[in-house]
Amino acid sequence: MIMMKNITILGSTGSIGRQSLDVIRRMPVRVSALTAGTSVELMAQQCREFRPELAVMSTQEAAEKLQQAISDLPIRISWGEEGLIEAATLESCDCVITAVVGMLGLKPTLAAIRAGKRIGLANKETLVCAGEIVMAEAEKYGVEIVPVDSEHSAIFQCLMGVGGNQEISRLILTCSGGPFYGMNREQLANVTKADALKHPNWKMGAKITIDCATLMNKGLEVIEAMRLYRVPLEQVDVLIHRQSIVHSMVETVDGAVMAQMGTPDMRLPIQLALTYPERTVCPVDRLDLTTCGALSFSKPDMETFPCLALARACAAAGGTACPVMNGANEAAVARFLNDEIGFYDIYNLVKQAVDTVPFVQNPSLDQILLADSMARACVTGH
Repeated sequence: MIMMKNITILGSTGSIGRQSLDVIRRMPVRVSALTAGTSVELMAQQCREFRPELAVMSTQEAAEKLQQAISDLPIRISWGEEGLIEAATLESCDCVITAVVGMLGLKPTLAAIRAGKRIGLANKETLVCAGEIVMAEAEKYGVEIVPVDSEHSAIFQCLMGVGGNQEISRLILTCSGGPFYGMNREQLANVTKADALKHPNWKMGAKITIDCATLMNKGLEVIEAMRLYRVPLEQVDVLIHRQSIVHSMVETVDGAVMAQMGTPDMRLPIQLALTYPERTVCPVDRLDLTTCGALSFSKPDMETFPCLALARACAAAGGTACPVMNGANEAAVARFLNDEIGFYDIYNLVKQAVDTVPFVQNPSLDQILLADSMARACVTGH
């Protein structure tokens, strides 16, 4: 069996990172490096179990605390962006799972690609903000990018049976609709952070859960699909599917529709990213079609949830529109999670940034990073 032997996880203490380590526990692979934000206690536990050669924290203070906590272990400690890039490019590493949230994942992902590592991509912002650059580098260095997001893993699996892009009619991304499905603008005007964090089907980190509530997450996935599968915006659709059983679909030019179905469990797409092109037994609950109930589909309400429409507009514009939208959204969601703004303020602030930050049609990486910085400043006021 062809299998990755040494894994780096960027963002090991987050939801995807923890589930990735759960998958790795049952596989004959070694952990080369782990990175985290400031969760020192959990990182120390992970280091003691998996014994990576390198552990990276986001700040020097957290790194020093980790050093004290695991001083008896022969593990190098680093911190910051430099540490992330080192973790992503370790010579011993074969595959990098990019599970950090936001633009933080862009530079280490590019570094990993240039070092020839397979990418298990769980950081959608990397392709949203700099998809053309990332995909060009992956092609240049002959690197496989295997998606970890459930929807994009589903598309990836469906496309295994498709001869090429000339056979694709549509990519159909499914969406649970989040906790506010069926509500109108008036009902949503005063929803709280606690309300927005109650996702009906998935257990995820706070930022992505809020993105699911606004439907911005699906907008980001539309852009990611365009970049990853090199299809035009018009060939990427979104359907609300409350049951989260059909993870996404591909319609071919002859009218056939292929769907990847299963229980909502991220361990399957994570494991496939590590074992592709092989499949191995995975301990997820099997889908029982006799008990899962009826499967329903409907069109998203883009008037009540305008972030999805805004994301599609930015995708159509191209250039720096997407990194501006993404950076503004990250900053606005952070403010919402800090109880500083209301639910619809997220959209209003993102739209303001998109309208305000100067647009560049064919940006360099530096121009993308500058656009991201300007968008955040537009939302935060500093």
